Amino acid sequence: MVDQVETLYLIASFLFILGLRGLTAAHTARRGLILAELGMVFAIWGTVIHPDIMAHLEIAGFFQTYKWILLTFFIGSAIGIAISALIPMTRMPERIALSHAFGGLAAALVGVSEYYREQVIAGHMDHTTMGAIGFEVLFGGLTFTGSLMAFGKLSGLIPGRNITWPLQNQSNILMFGGTFVLLIAVTIDPSNQILFYAMAAMPLLLGILFVAPIGGADMPVVITLLNSYAGLAASATGFALDNNVLIIAGAIDGASGFILSVVMSKAMNRSFRNVLFGAFGKVDEEDEAMVAAGGERVQEASVGDAAMLLSGAGSVIVCPGYGMAVAQAQHVVGELAEILEANGTQVRYAIHPVAGRMPGHMNVLLAEAKIPYTSLMELEEINEDFKHTDVALVVGANDVVNPAAKHNPASSIYGMPVLNADLARSCIVLKRSMRPGFAGIENELFFAPNTVLTFGDAKDTLTKVVEALS
Repeated sequence: MVDQVETLYLIASFLFILGLRGLTAAHTARRGLILAELGMVFAIWGTVIHPDIMAHLEIAGFFQTYKWILLTFFIGSAIGIAISALIPMTRMPERIALSHAFGGLAAALVGVSEYYREQVIAGHMDHTTMGAIGFEVLFGGLTFTGSLMAFGKLSGLIPGRNITWPLQNQSNILMFGGTFVLLIAVTIDPSNQILFYAMAAMPLLLGILFVAPIGGADMPVVITLLNSYAGLAASATGFALDNNVLIIAGAIDGASGFILSVVMSKAMNRSFRNVLFGAFGKVDEEDEAMVAAGGERVQEASVGDAAMLLSGAGSVIVCPGYGMAVAQAQHVVGELAEILEANGTQVRYAIHPVAGRMPGHMNVLLAEAKIPYTSLMELEEINEDFKHTDVALVVGANDVVNPAAKHNPASSIYGMPVLNADLARSCIVLKRSMRPGFAGIENELFFAPNTVLTFGDAKDTLTKVVEALS
């Protein structure tokens, strides 16, 4: 039986790796997801025939052995189906954050349960197992409350801005260090239940305090980092339970989440330290008023003007941003593209790696609108093509198209790779107002001689443009 379980776990781990590999490209993502789901089936199969469970089956019978497993399986499946069915694609970042919260909570609860079973009931736990359980509970709790904070910021339940207080970084680091001291102490003396439960409670507060100072636009990095934490917690769970598939899958999740966090930080030309401790994007009222005042100098265009520019274009590059997600304008973007392509216009989409609120946010929304994967181009693939393009259509993007990042050393986003929308022959920017983007700085693109701004909700504006072109 042990050999069968390990074989099933090996197959599951292999499928998880193939699934992750499939997610690296849009055209293989669906296949990768199916492979990962199949891997989870093998992992569950291996767990339900584990020798410990089968031994209990012979004593208590099928119902007594599997009743709680089946009950929680159906409850979890119902919650998962409801979340997937009820949360629209535009709210996918919130859905991911909520999933991470559940994963972190599960890991923390398993750790507490194992401690209670082995130390409190059995009366003995070795130091290695205690260390693994402590690590699992620490990162599981941190992931749980941190992900709930991310969910709250993304969904608007709590302010998406930076929430700061005096000596926040120093107090957070001191508390995190204190939690590790408690972890070391309880590893040395597993019998000290007060230390253990204090160590288990501290990460719950830390998750809130760590994410509160981080602005909503930095959530892509936060989400990937929390994903890494969840993986580390799962891997620690595997060591505590002597479960190989959890060790492997957790390590894969932890490593991939960390690598993606590095990639996202690099895309913003930011360091981890700046994202986690810099309170980046905090805008005071004077700075905001100064940026907004620049609206008097922009060239404003009507819907008719925008439609005329697009109708005469031989090539168009759409630059989507978070504003497109807020307006839920992805479907009308697709309708506009169909009309333009029917008239012989080449339409492509420039995807900035940090546009939106999670990695791949724009890809997901545009795919939902049935836009072909082949038309979605990464920054490196398409940036040189802007100078040969008739119209760059900026839909709700701001900092990721700001030319200041390329030439102004005094700018807070200097060095960040941006889309070269300013190099197109004409640039149409769809924007609700002249409020600044996340960085809180003036966007030079809006004042360029080849740029016009059409103010209003992106979905409503594009719907009128489609009607005009039709």
